[in-house]
Amino acid sequence: MENKTDFNYPHTFILLGASGDLARKKIYPTIWYLYRDNLLPEKTKFVGYARTKQTIEEVKEKCNKYIKVRPGDEEKYEKFWANNDYIAGSYDKRIDYELLNQSITKYEKGPVANRIFYLAVPPTVFEDVTVNIKNACISIKGFTRVIIEKPFGRDDESSNKLSNHLAGLFKEEQLYRIDHYLGKEMVQNLMTIRFANQIFNPSWNRENIASVLISFKEPFGTEGRGGYFDDFGIIRDVMQNHLLQILSLVAMEKPVSLNPNDIRDEKVKVLRHIRPIELDDILIGQYVGNPDGKGEETLGYLDDPTVPEGSVTPTYALAALHINNARWQGVPFVLRCGKALNERKAEVRVQFRDVPGDIFDGHAKRNELVIRVQPGEALYLKFMSKSPGMKFDLVETELDLTYSMRYSGADVPDAYERLILDVFTGTQMHFVRNDELKEAWRIFTPVLKKLEEQHIKPLPYVYGSRGPQEADERLSSYDFKYSGSYKWKKPATVEKS
Repeated sequence: MENKTDFNYPHTFILLGASGDLARKKIYPTIWYLYRDNLLPEKTKFVGYARTKQTIEEVKEKCNKYIKVRPGDEEKYEKFWANNDYIAGSYDKRIDYELLNQSITKYEKGPVANRIFYLAVPPTVFEDVTVNIKNACISIKGFTRVIIEKPFGRDDESSNKLSNHLAGLFKEEQLYRIDHYLGKEMVQNLMTIRFANQIFNPSWNRENIASVLISFKEPFGTEGRGGYFDDFGIIRDVMQNHLLQILSLVAMEKPVSLNPNDIRDEKVKVLRHIRPIELDDILIGQYVGNPDGKGEETLGYLDDPTVPEGSVTPTYALAALHINNARWQGVPFVLRCGKALNERKAEVRVQFRDVPGDIFDGHAKRNELVIRVQPGEALYLKFMSKSPGMKFDLVETELDLTYSMRYSGADVPDAYERLILDVFTGTQMHFVRNDELKEAWRIFTPVLKKLEEQHIKPLPYVYGSRGPQEADERLSSYDFKYSGSYKWKKPATVEKS
């Protein structure tokens, strides 16, 4: 029984893995903000479940430093925690889930009651947890929805195994594979920018666009969590999911409607036009310590004691993807991501072709449309203008939509807030469908296997740099022109806390 819109019925949000980092740092803060802003059904109960034996007071204490409570919200905050429960139990014993089910049932008054399970658990227990939810905890009076965190496997084989396992337990419409990048403001804005503005439509093709660069940069290293990271590497951690999802939104054709499946159909179509990545299409790097740095900056990836000796896991990757269709053939879509770089940034940079018939002696630089995802959401179009004054010189400038300036009073929600609310309302637009996942692994699995089987050593780059020096040359070979003569500056403004 699916009930998508009526918030009058009881809802129970069950967080499995409630004692973990993700729960503490992200999920509990998120459900508090949704509760605080009255966005959830009034009759919503929150239940944490994990192996750790603890009380709800201890859970609250561990979450406090990650949760912001505005002045005046203190009473509501206490009410929120009074609406929380915590149950300790194993992940593999059905009897514990039957006890969990009994506990949930106590709160479910009335003819309809809905359940949402958030799986913030390690991949090693995933199959046990989902089987036990199916066997002991399915709602018999309403809908059951299951939120799944990445990793969705390590390659096409493990991902297919996981998908088949889930398909044997739940319907596709019950599954919400969460990629938090799909909840970010500017990623969600991509469809509006593309399909609600005629100015971009005629130029969004191979005749006008030279290349597209989608970047994700972090200014910190593994911070002692290298053992976990080493199992996956930057390609699986960021590129195969976050960046490929953004690519599909940039490159897809206009959907028939805003129906979630119409949108996801177009994303899958564009992914099907991408051939698997070859070794020649990718450059990988691994950071080394910066002798001039401070603290962690002096340590390289291999200096992390949790990283296996001699590991060749990349912490930086740059890959060119080619879309073999009428709109994009010949246009490189370059995905670039890395840790321990010079700044925190995620952005899409659409670089247009050089102006034909140059009359400015090569002084005109390329136009760029830049969609800045984080930090400081912004959309700006880089273009050439005459310099102010008597001289007839060209200067690079921008048409700028910086959210903190234009929408200074707006409250831009966190990605997790949007996505968890979408699960309550039954909106799957911003979640990864099974066939999307299959195509993503088809594109990346061959090159991941070659990198690992051939034990290809990543190029070194210094902690705090822009990445391996060879990356700039590679980027240039993909018809991306980086002049270094212009840098967008976020306008000075007082940001809300």
